[in-house]
Amino acid sequence: MARIAIGGFQHETNTFSSISASFADFEAPDAWPGLTRGGAMLEAVTGINLPAAGFLQEARSLHHELVPLAWCSAQPSGRVTRAAYEHISALLLEDLQRAGGVDGVYLDLHGAMVAEHVDDADGETLRRVRALVGPGVPIVASLDYHANVSTLMARAASALVSYRTYPHVDMAECGAQSARLLQELLGRPRPAFALEQLDFLMPLTSQSTLVEPMSSLMDRARRLQHAPLLSVCLMPGFPAADVADCGPSAYACGFSDAAAREAVADIAREVRAREHEFALELYSIEQAILVTTRHAAPRGRPLILADTQDNPGGGGNADTMSLIKALVASGSRDVLAGVICDPEAAARAHAAGEGALVELQLGARAGTTGETPLAARYKVLALGDGRFTGTGPFYRGGRFELGPMALLEVGGVRIAVASRKQQAADQAMFRHLRAEPAEYAVLALKSSVHFRADFGPIASRILVVEAPGPNVADPAQLPFARLRPGMRTSPRRR
Repeated sequence: MARIAIGGFQHETNTFSSISASFADFEAPDAWPGLTRGGAMLEAVTGINLPAAGFLQEARSLHHELVPLAWCSAQPSGRVTRAAYEHISALLLEDLQRAGGVDGVYLDLHGAMVAEHVDDADGETLRRVRALVGPGVPIVASLDYHANVSTLMARAASALVSYRTYPHVDMAECGAQSARLLQELLGRPRPAFALEQLDFLMPLTSQSTLVEPMSSLMDRARRLQHAPLLSVCLMPGFPAADVADCGPSAYACGFSDAAAREAVADIAREVRAREHEFALELYSIEQAILVTTRHAAPRGRPLILADTQDNPGGGGNADTMSLIKALVASGSRDVLAGVICDPEAAARAHAAGEGALVELQLGARAGTTGETPLAARYKVLALGDGRFTGTGPFYRGGRFELGPMALLEVGGVRIAVASRKQQAADQAMFRHLRAEPAEYAVLALKSSVHFRADFGPIASRILVVEAPGPNVADPAQLPFARLRPGMRTSPRRR
């Protein structure tokens, strides 16, 4: 039995967003727990599709003594404030130092965190932990599929393990794999690693492992992971980060330097050969509305419009209204949209009560350029307290805390509104308001890819719509200034 420290610090940073992540954002729960420490942390993550939960369950089955540190996450946004990063980093290190000697450390990280004063925030966290525990203690970190992996991360950790799915249905499994890998490293020499950063940015909506090219590329990475290798990862990266390490990467570690280098070279070579397959396909709002008017969705199989650029899972604010306005103006019927983050509208709906008519200026509170609220008289169809459990493959087990919620109706469009932003990636978010997604002809979802895990099986067709928002779908449109030399902002076409 070994003493294993377990902690986590997660944030996906869109450096082009003007809204930073404060310490309060890490304290507040959403679908996942707010900041927790000690024994309460172990209870808080249990049963959720999170890496820390998977690690916890597997490590217990291996009969290790677990030493809980701090764990927290915050919704994707702009840079993490200096104060928040330093405070949470200090909590992690304080808890680790107080624990005394440990035989290993597991960290549940994202890999694309950027702080106001540190571009490679995850690398810096790993560096600080390494400095505290010394060179001989194995450190294993799980990373998000969208990690922008740096050399510092690879050097400071003994091993890195990343998700293999997008939508991320395997987060808990990634944590379990991390526990098995850490078990392998106890009492053994530090493994060799290889890392290759690729030279073009992949649009988020082209990264899904449900379709090509990532489906077979990820299968290739799985096949390469065998002895003497411990971990083989392909991480497409988070493209909305203006930092030198932004972009896709291939990583491997194990007890053969040559095998690690060969695996990484193999993956990188195949990704470059298929670069053209990552080309972006987007629909304008006008094109999407035209499809909705012509598309006859079979009963129980709605057409889905993915409002990707206002996806709060990529740094959006979940409050742009252009797509919903167009649906209302076109006379579209049988539409379910959301989830809009507007705490004032939710509060007024609760004050009015179910069945009431209420004049609202809905949405557009974050100040996205050119966006204005949807001013209308809405009928309050349903109210909820925002507390429910995720049932889909991505948010499975997540204990949502979205504050007061309301289902509002204007024309033929019904809109789910919450008091905290959360991407629409679980049908439970609508069922909480007595709306069954499959019963609608059109779903307009504030999400990029994660919605596919729960909504994909009921969809007759999916369109990725280029409506306003800070989560810009085409990286080539972003004003990068700090990418590494030679980095292309979009994939080459044939």
